[in-house]
Amino acid sequence: MFRRVLAEKVSSLAKQFPVVFITGPRQSGKTTLAKTTFGRYEYVNLEDPDSRDFARRDPVGFLKRYSRDVILDEVQNVPDLLSVMQLRVDEDSSPGRFILTGSQQLPLTRSISQTLAGRTAVCVLLPLSMEELTGIQAGDPWNVASPETPSSKPSFSLEWLLHQGLYPRVHDKALIAYDWLASYYTTYIERDVRDFARIGDLETFQRFVRLCAGRSGSLLNLSSLAADCGISHTTARSWISTLQATFVVHLLPPHYANFSKRLIKSPKLYFYDSGLLCYLLRIRGHDDLVDHAMRGPVFETYVLSEILKAFMHRGENPPVYFWHERTGREVDIIIDDGKKLLPIEVKSGRTITSELFKGLDYFTALGPPAASSGVLVYGGEEMYQREGFLVRPWYKCV
Repeated sequence: MFRRVLAEKVSSLAKQFPVVFITGPRQSGKTTLAKTTFGRYEYVNLEDPDSRDFARRDPVGFLKRYSRDVILDEVQNVPDLLSVMQLRVDEDSSPGRFILTGSQQLPLTRSISQTLAGRTAVCVLLPLSMEELTGIQAGDPWNVASPETPSSKPSFSLEWLLHQGLYPRVHDKALIAYDWLASYYTTYIERDVRDFARIGDLETFQRFVRLCAGRSGSLLNLSSLAADCGISHTTARSWISTLQATFVVHLLPPHYANFSKRLIKSPKLYFYDSGLLCYLLRIRGHDDLVDHAMRGPVFETYVLSEILKAFMHRGENPPVYFWHERTGREVDIIIDDGKKLLPIEVKSGRTITSELFKGLDYFTALGPPAASSGVLVYGGEEMYQREGFLVRPWYKCV
């Protein structure tokens, strides 16, 4: 079992709010986190047919039976419970009454904001971070550019990690990642997509998902995606929303700092997990990643995910963007701390050359709000300062 960074935040929030909602992708460890953090609570799985039927037919009676100190798992199966829960919480707003989990981001969050606004704390649990997998404590994501003593190197290779991905079950049970991810993806298509989006043509949707995988790390072009998949622009937009809502992809927004009037305004498309991305790209073994054409985007996917986890697993909304001029100048990742914009470049190679710092040099030279320093995360194993920037190894992105 892995120690989850989010556990401390969830425990703290349950002492302040009557309802705590833990969301995130399927198999990210939400149930385990809830059970281990709130061990004395009753537990109800709303994917169990009997419990789900009871809650749907008689939500008032269901909540009378489970009036407090209860974990309600996969609450998206019975959204009507939220309205009844509002009444119960208004009658008794003592903290920690209900712990909810759910795997659909947008619809559930929207429902909770409408019915339980001010009564609920929302947390996001993504798959494992490197900190959680290795037990090596990560730094403060707000100070990612600060030099530190390098941590011990993990026993596994970068390529192995990228191919395995970071879903807890793969590592906890030492499973063959490709086989588990194949099953995970099939289950996702058959359950989440059918339940959430009611997509009839699943074969076309599967082709759409693989086309998205080939564009991970690139600017989102819905017209191109739609044309390549043989669907309408409206359908492509709807399906992207489905992938977002079920925590398969993340759309990284551009930052609109007034450095230039010719900034790109489209988001960039990323998958949350490098292992799932490798599966969709049909990368069957980790050795194939050494010189694969998609090595760079897969590595960038992993680094961005690590930065998102560093914020989300501490209960913070990630202030993470990218920056791109129409002239081609760009920075892969920007962290906006409210005072300055910290640039982070991501390079999958193991060798550092002066050429790799060009984007950082250009951005930092723009002046405030651009930071005067930056970070380069690379596929090598040493941490050091070079040309005024901090170079971080792949296993210590944060």
